[in-house]
Amino acid sequence: MSLPRVMEADASTILDMGRRAIATEAEALRALAGLDGEFVAAVRSVRDTKGRLLVCGVGRSASIGAKLVATFVATGTPACSLDAADALHGGVGLMMAGDALLLLSKSGEARECGVIIRWAKTLSIPVIAITANRESLVAREADVRLFLPVQPEVCPFGSTPTTSTTMMLALGDAIAMTLVRIKNVTAVDLHRRVPRGGYGFDLLSVDDFMHRADALPLIPCGASMETALDVIGAKGFGVVGIVADDGGLLDVVTDGDIRQHARQLSNLTPEEIMTRRPRTLVCGANAREALATMSQSRITSLFILGDEISRRVRGLVHVQDLLYLGIG
Repeated sequence: MSLPRVMEADASTILDMGRRAIATEAEALRALAGLDGEFVAAVRSVRDTKGRLLVCGVGRSASIGAKLVATFVATGTPACSLDAADALHGGVGLMMAGDALLLLSKSGEARECGVIIRWAKTLSIPVIAITANRESLVAREADVRLFLPVQPEVCPFGSTPTTSTTMMLALGDAIAMTLVRIKNVTAVDLHRRVPRGGYGFDLLSVDDFMHRADALPLIPCGASMETALDVIGAKGFGVVGIVADDGGLLDVVTDGDIRQHARQLSNLTPEEIMTRRPRTLVCGANAREALATMSQSRITSLFILGDEISRRVRGLVHVQDLLYLGIG
């Protein structure tokens, strides 16, 4: 068997080929953006599903389906993959009443589609189809139909799934991200599902998990050492904040300060041993900043202020909070 002839091409030709391929897919995505009521129906169908979203990709679309399952699961929509090839050998048994089916097939005519759809209808499972063929079996039988616009595949022979699978992926992502918004999924929810995901640091605000109100270890300026010790012991953060009459944070006393002055503690006031200019953050700061600040300053508690001018304490973050959320 002879090997295919390798084309000689200079750098500019290679760059031009790559740019045209990307431009072709970008144009397809622009055409895809013309969504209609079927997209609304698809989102509502998934939202209202009591069970799981079964995602089935036929052919090369199976790889897209697997990626979409990961996205749905990570963003709060229970989902799993249904192997189209296995469907003819009992795989359809994965379906259960209360589920929904998202079926990906460019042609919409793969023989697996008929088996899968028939079983779904037996269980009264709504079928959402993504296909490019408006006359296909899938288009006729699905409850919700999301059609891919007619766009050329990037493949020079017009056959290898490229542009079509890119559109499928974008459409599935659009459903998942719309669900994130209408289901009020928070950054905390996302982070708990993917605690090692990079966005956990950047999306998770300290406001989402900081201790507030009565949990805060605060004493007024002029309070006794006994009061300071009582508050440190009662709140359990190893620190107490000293606040002015207007509620602004002045300084803090840590358990380290107390150990350092343990021998003469009974003769001192909190102001005489306090840590001046303590490190703080302002509401809205993210978890990455909190972790970095604690690490750099070698502290375990961090007061969160409403703003840097009034310095009113709104919360407190402890290193254990970050560890509990999987940050670190």
